[in-house]
Amino acid sequence: LFVQPGRGRRDPIASMPGQDRVTVDETVRDAEALASAGIGGVLLFGLPEAKDLDGSGAWLDDGIVQEALRALRAADLPLVLMADTCLCEYTSHGHCGVLEGQRIANDPSLARLADAAVAYAAAGADVVAPSAMMDGQVAAIRAGLDGAGFATTPILAYAAKYASALYGPFRDAAECAPRFGDRKSYQMDAANGREAVTEVALDVDEGADMVMVKPALAYLDVIATVRAEFDLPVAAYHVSGEYAMVKAGAQLGWIDGDAVALEHLLAIKRAGADFILTYFARDVAELLN
Repeated sequence: LFVQPGRGRRDPIASMPGQDRVTVDETVRDAEALASAGIGGVLLFGLPEAKDLDGSGAWLDDGIVQEALRALRAADLPLVLMADTCLCEYTSHGHCGVLEGQRIANDPSLARLADAAVAYAAAGADVVAPSAMMDGQVAAIRAGLDGAGFATTPILAYAAKYASALYGPFRDAAECAPRFGDRKSYQMDAANGREAVTEVALDVDEGADMVMVKPALAYLDVIATVRAEFDLPVAAYHVSGEYAMVKAGAQLGWIDGDAVALEHLLAIKRAGADFILTYFARDVAELLN
């Protein structure tokens, strides 16, 4: 769910048909519908009123995701509330960490990611999901959560997140495309499958409770390898580009969108994912019900 400031607003995301940017009150309405459809959880992304160099909206008490978490917690829905934990949605430069000149500063970014995770847990998040791909982020977040009294808050680590061309619609939705350069210095090389095992092992050693592979469909081999190597819940993120291609093909009448969506998700499950994050969640829940 993409949460934006204001009230009573739903702004369609052109590159992701069927998805909207929604205000907090509309987020609660959407969450109620998702829970009624039998969906188990939601992942929140924030579109702040203003952005700055450090991405302070990620950890301030009045941040947009924090506001949404409090509203969802008050609604007492049977949903797992997950908060994406990154800075890219909140930084004016669009990168996932803080800068030193024109370079991402890994270690200074860790403290800010930990601050964000604590803020989300305090606002009601059941799970924090660090996606910045900074080295040491899971350990920093675990220490921050434990120190703030949230020792039981689990971490879903985006452990094998590739520098993919499939994120374009998401960056449109969250208004977080990098203003310069790219994210290849901290996200993984699409040609390197073996690195995923190393990256996942590091996050597990640092205290990750669950690990995620992103994207999903183009990395089924990675999902299968991670499932075989690690005895933790494995998630897969069926990303915006994978969703948008199906929607576009269906709108043009070239494919049966529902059937292809189900086939995509079946393939991801067959590869070994224990659970799947997908923009098709509501569509598929309605089909299966």
